[in-house]
Amino acid sequence: MSVQKVLEALADPARRTVVRTLAHSGADLSCGSFELPVGRSTSSHHFSVLREAGVLRQYYVGTTKMNALRSEELERRFPGLLTAVVAAADAEAGQARGV
Repeated sequence: MSVQKVLEALADPARRTVVRTLAHSGADLSCGSFELPVGRSTSSHHFSVLREAGVLRQYYVGTTKMNALRSEELERRFPGLLTAVVAAADAEAGQARGV
């Protein structure tokens, strides 16, 4: 897990949406649980980038691919980064809604 890969993964708004959603869910979520403004293959690419950067862990439950945020590992490696990214994504989401 390198800071370069993590920051590049988190630079995309769709990927920040995935991270924000997982951070607030308190549970692992299937790929189909996310409302992303992109097609299925592009969504798969975003999940792959997050997984390869070490931000997500993916596993199967039957035929459903689940996503888990690797928050503890990220916090140990880069203290405060995930909290700051989620807070910024929350602020962006609030601005988009006009809040």
